[in-house]
Amino acid sequence: MKQIQIINGPNLNLLGKREPEIYGTESFEMYFERLRKDFPDISLHYYQSNHEGDLIDKLHEIGFKYDGIVLNAGAYTHYSYAIADAIKAISTPVVEVHISDIYAREDFRKISVTGENCQKIISGKGLDGYRLAIEEMI
Repeated sequence: MKQIQIINGPNLNLLGKREPEIYGTESFEMYFERLRKDFPDISLHYYQSNHEGDLIDKLHEIGFKYDGIVLNAGAYTHYSYAIADAIKAISTPVVEVHISDIYAREDFRKISVTGENCQKIISGKGLDGYRLAIEEMI
C-alpha cells in the first residue's frame, strides 16, 4: 500500500475559521477524513505545525521511506530556503499545494522558493488541490 504524507504549515490549523472568504469554512481534519474515504487503497497521514524546524524534521523523517508528500508550507513557501533545501535533500517526491491562487494575491506570495524543488505546484483549487496532488502521486 502506498504511503502519502500531507504536511501543512503555519496557520493551516485554523482552516474553517481563518479568512473563510479565501480558505473556506471546512476544517482540514474534516476534509482529511473525506480524502481517506476517497483513497481507501492509500495509507494517508496528516501532520501540521506552525514551526519551521518541525516541518523540516518531518520531511527528514519520512523523506526516504514514503511514496509521496503533499506539502502546503503556508507562508514559509515564500522565504524558507531551509524547507526548500530539505525538499531537495530527500528522495520522496513532493507536490506543493496552495488553497488560494498565490499568483493572484500579494506580490510576495507569488514567489515559491520551496516549489523549485517540488515535482509540481497546485495553486488556487481550494481544498481540492490536496486531492489533485494525491492523484498526481499515484
